[in-house]
Amino acid sequence: MIPTQNRRILTFTAVYPCESVSITTLIDSLIKIAGEILSFKSKHFSTNKRSVQETLRHVLNLLIVFQEIRVGLIPADRSFPRSAILSLSELHVIFQKLMILLKECTREGGKLYMLTNSDQISAHFRVLTRSISTCLDTFPVGSIELPEEVKELIYLLIRQTRKYEARPDRDDKRALDSVYWIFNLFENRINPNRDEVVRVLDHVGVRKWRDCVKEIGFLGEEITVEGKDKNEIELLSSLMGFICYCRCVILGGIDEDEDKGEEEEDDLVIRGLNVDDLRCPISLEIMNDPVVLETGHTYDRSSIAKWFSAGNITCPKTGKNLESTVLVGNVSVKQVIQSYFKKEIDQKSMKKKKKKKTSIPESLAAEEAGKLISDFLAGELINGGPKEMVKALVEIRILTKTTSFNRSRLVEAGVVESLMKLLRPGDPTIQENAMAAILNLSKDIAGKVRIGGSGGGLEMIVEVLNEGARRESRQHAAAAIFYLSSLGDYSRSIGEIPDSIPGLLRIVKGCDYGDSPKRNALIAIRSLLIQHSDNHWRVLAAGAVSVLLDLVRSGEIGDGVKADSIAVLAKIAEYPDGMISVLRRGGLKLAVKVLGSSEVSPVTKQHCVVLLLNLCVNGGSDVVGALAKDPSVMGSLYTALSNGECGGGRKASALIKMIHEFQERKTETGLERERFIHAW
Repeated sequence: MIPTQNRRILTFTAVYPCESVSITTLIDSLIKIAGEILSFKSKHFSTNKRSVQETLRHVLNLLIVFQEIRVGLIPADRSFPRSAILSLSELHVIFQKLMILLKECTREGGKLYMLTNSDQISAHFRVLTRSISTCLDTFPVGSIELPEEVKELIYLLIRQTRKYEARPDRDDKRALDSVYWIFNLFENRINPNRDEVVRVLDHVGVRKWRDCVKEIGFLGEEITVEGKDKNEIELLSSLMGFICYCRCVILGGIDEDEDKGEEEEDDLVIRGLNVDDLRCPISLEIMNDPVVLETGHTYDRSSIAKWFSAGNITCPKTGKNLESTVLVGNVSVKQVIQSYFKKEIDQKSMKKKKKKKTSIPESLAAEEAGKLISDFLAGELINGGPKEMVKALVEIRILTKTTSFNRSRLVEAGVVESLMKLLRPGDPTIQENAMAAILNLSKDIAGKVRIGGSGGGLEMIVEVLNEGARRESRQHAAAAIFYLSSLGDYSRSIGEIPDSIPGLLRIVKGCDYGDSPKRNALIAIRSLLIQHSDNHWRVLAAGAVSVLLDLVRSGEIGDGVKADSIAVLAKIAEYPDGMISVLRRGGLKLAVKVLGSSEVSPVTKQHCVVLLLNLCVNGGSDVVGALAKDPSVMGSLYTALSNGECGGGRKASALIKMIHEFQERKTETGLERERFIHAW
């Protein structure tokens, strides 16, 4: 198979067969690739259908020729004219390029874009088909033993391919004219005729909601490709607006196929996972080949092998003597690592796209189409039936997750007020999608203002946080509170709602919540503490210190949750009453233990340093003295100092200085006492 993923669209790279290739190998390869080309007969082509049919007919005839040549080579390689090998090698290159062209024409998600390139595709078919004629012209038909009907077939192919004139199909032109006419309507903010849009979709083979999702994904990737000029980017943006309009307005239901299930299952495996969970306890590097010992602990194979070869017959983590050093591959952990790296690659790709993606579409047609979509969806929330309402909610949820342009248009269209009403108890699916959309809208200032300005909006979100029908709804509410609390007035208002902070803490300590929702709740609590000082006593009154210290002690959470929990504790300890609450519940000893652990990330250790510093600043010499008595503290602090970033390093340095000054004062006091006793 020829890889096409990392190439520009409609560019062709082919490998020329080596000069020493045997005729048998060359013919076998031509037969194979011809079969692969003919397999495209059953696929849908969004453009140049007649050119494809003609090309496949020529390839089928050539396959007959190759098979006859192959039969003549049995039982062994016979002498074959050099000119024939050269001609067949050129055909092999042409077939590779045809394969790429056919793949491009049937590329998933690229149907509409290929229609706009129908002229270019026609030119490629014409060039490649005429190249077949040139190759066959140099093929020494008379020097090779072939049946007469096969020779006649070769001559027929030469005549047909030589005069081949590939032109865009008339149906392609009509469909393309319709697309540009619809662009014009969008620019004037006019809804196009539904039947005309459906004809275009039928022509290119986009018939389902999921097909539109794929088209949008493809167009989004193309926009980020380097080297495209302004006109092409505007075209891609207009196509994006068109297909998004089709998905939201024209197509009815949402067909969620198996792909979504696989994605969700894959995401569940690594949800809340911290990279440190995948590190070998010995090397502290991400494991390549995870293996498990009889103690149940997992290590990288190379690291544990070195451990054993050094004469150690114990489990590095537990210190337990091992009866057997047999290593068993940990398949489940390996799959998680593979899923993690796949997601990391996808996220890096998304970040690259986000750098190029602007809030405002690159074309007027796309911009105005976005406004038409927003108005339509806002109307569906008010006037649509239950089915239409759910569809509109899903579309709003998707749109609000993409760009701030979509979010601002939907806010202007008045969807916030409708969404807030749908948060009331009722259909769990409607409530979940409405809460997810509110979460996305809360990321921008316009959305925050509208949400907080709607009567009882903040109270309604807190109600979902505590009483939402689904766990997912409650998780979305916690995340929305984080974004909304970035406004000082809202932070105070949220804190004043009696069930807000207790509701967040229920998620933090809930056994049925994973690491990701716990972290959402924790950063929401921290944001409430940062934005408004009155929330400090409310967090204390809700029993946050006990909950967070128990969570850190449990050892059943990921490093990210541990880091966020300690960060909240550090914020609480900035105040004297918070410091006392943390100390009374053993927070000092626990922070020292976590700081000295080899199983937590540098970020977690930096939060530990901040917590210890705040405890010492507010607790004075008694706390510093208790800390100085622990012989492991200074080593852990120097490690944090060397590994910490600028801010974390300064905190560690300040704490080290406090301990040194305490020890110096203690020494001076002791010397003065000795001098006094001696003088006495």
